[in-house]
Amino acid sequence: MAGVTGIGSGIDIESIVSSMVAAERAPKQTQLANLEKKTTTQITAVGALKSAINDFQTALGSLNKADLFQARSATSSKMDLVGVTASTTAGVGSYQVEVKSLATNSKVALAAIENTAETPAAFSSGTLNISLGVPGTPPSKDTFSVTVDESNNSLAGVRDAINEAGKDMGVSATIVTDEFGSRLVLTSSKTGAGRDITVGVTDEAALQTGQTSLSALAFDGATSNTGAGARVLSSAQSAELYIDGLKVISETNKVEGAIDGVTLDLKAKTVANEPLTVSVAEDKAGVNKQVQSFVDAYNKLIGVINAQTKVTSVGDGKAPVTGALVGDATARTLLGTIRSELVNTQGDGAIRALTDMGITTQKDGTLAIDSTKLDKTLAGNFDQLSGFFTGDNGLAARLDAKLKPYTETGGILEQRNKAMTETITKIDDQKENLNRRITALQERLYKQFNAMDLLVGQLSNTSSSLIASLENLPWAASNSKK
Repeated sequence: MAGVTGIGSGIDIESIVSSMVAAERAPKQTQLANLEKKTTTQITAVGALKSAINDFQTALGSLNKADLFQARSATSSKMDLVGVTASTTAGVGSYQVEVKSLATNSKVALAAIENTAETPAAFSSGTLNISLGVPGTPPSKDTFSVTVDESNNSLAGVRDAINEAGKDMGVSATIVTDEFGSRLVLTSSKTGAGRDITVGVTDEAALQTGQTSLSALAFDGATSNTGAGARVLSSAQSAELYIDGLKVISETNKVEGAIDGVTLDLKAKTVANEPLTVSVAEDKAGVNKQVQSFVDAYNKLIGVINAQTKVTSVGDGKAPVTGALVGDATARTLLGTIRSELVNTQGDGAIRALTDMGITTQKDGTLAIDSTKLDKTLAGNFDQLSGFFTGDNGLAARLDAKLKPYTETGGILEQRNKAMTETITKIDDQKENLNRRITALQERLYKQFNAMDLLVGQLSNTSSSLIASLENLPWAASNSKK
């Protein structure tokens, strides 16, 4: 009967019940909504805090690497001619490098064969033995074989068979047609003297009508630059260079080991008697960058903590705006822990604290770098930085140890998040309970008001009936005539 105005009493039952239900629901509903909003905001804040801690731990992990401080920067005065990289084993120094010749690969054009659409070439069956500086048979480790038969005895078929068999050795084939006919052009990806391509033919079958002898593709490496014969397009040779006047021969243009820990990438010859300079130094720029990343990650963490624990006054008697973690013991303890670790001194060298390298704490708790002082430290006390930041007792490891209880599996933040998630679940349960209780209350009120309405209606009918009866009595009738 919800929504129906009382028939017997004329009372607006729906309005009365709705008002009473709303009055009963409002306090608990507001309480749950406020708690849910607060808890959800705290979950978001704890998530942001954990993310900032993880970023800071990543920066600490990158800083806590001895290799960072052993890294070397390598430069070339002419990077377009010689590129250079250096490993941690490279010694600091400067070298004069002169490149006399680059390492080259072998490229040969086999004999020209008559090959047209009307009369395509077809070879006799047999075996091609393609070698890199190791001619003849049987095949060696630098040789691979290609079987030619009726299934692949066309020029294109032989090309495809060479490409398939030679891919592991870096030998490829293409077809080039010049004034003398079509040729197989073989190219090796390997450089170095003595690695020229040669082609031998074995087990050749007797020629059939219209076939070309497979021996026409043989090449012993002899240079021929004219006519239809096979020719050398590019000879394989090693690179020749001088390092501080010392001659170095390399099979490839990537020269490793000539200078301990240094790799030279030869790109072009240098001008005669005009060597370039290769310099190897400590990678101070890399350390500077990592220190900056450490400071940036720390400042991000402090920024998150400050934002979530800040109380902002809005004036005009209004309530201040508070962060989600204002007064929170977790954030307060974390902040105190990392700040105390930052100011701890260690050792007795020139670098005992962050301030010794120009890193200081600002009023808002963030760190600032004095670039001039840091550069001076990198120049004068570079060897002490590793001991300050790295190792089990280094600043990075100590800070990480303080942060780990917060971020590890089952740690403080995970437990905190679990508790807040359980609170949200309980709020949902309480909402369901509230809805059930309000529904029951509403049903009870409707029953009570409807019962009252029915009773009022009955009393009204009885009253009307009684009045009518009284009016019909004799004395009532005579009185009415007067």
